[in-house]
Amino acid sequence: MEILNLLLADENKEVSAFAKNVVPVLKIVIACVIALCAIFMIIAVVSQKGESNGITGVTGNADTFYNRNKGASLQGKIKKLTAIDAAVLLVLCIAFLILNVIYGGF
Repeated sequence: MEILNLLLADENKEVSAFAKNVVPVLKIVIACVIALCAIFMIIAVVSQKGESNGITGVTGNADTFYNRNKGASLQGKIKKLTAIDAAVLLVLCIAFLILNVIYGGF
């Protein structure tokens, strides 16, 4: 609680320098990183192979033996990167929400 009291301004006091100078820039940076993570998430999900046989999302090619077995390790890496991106996106969205709740007007 002491940290919040130091960062937040009372009604009778001026707004802290941290809230005036750092918070708006931090919000912009977090929003830009959220946008980049969201774009990567869309691309990663659309480019992954489906679990079922048939046509994939982006290419529209039917599954063949060659298509199923080429780059199997690449598909695993894309799945891991998608999970990591989802976790980062979640943490950044929560951080952005907390900044907006605490420093709503800045």
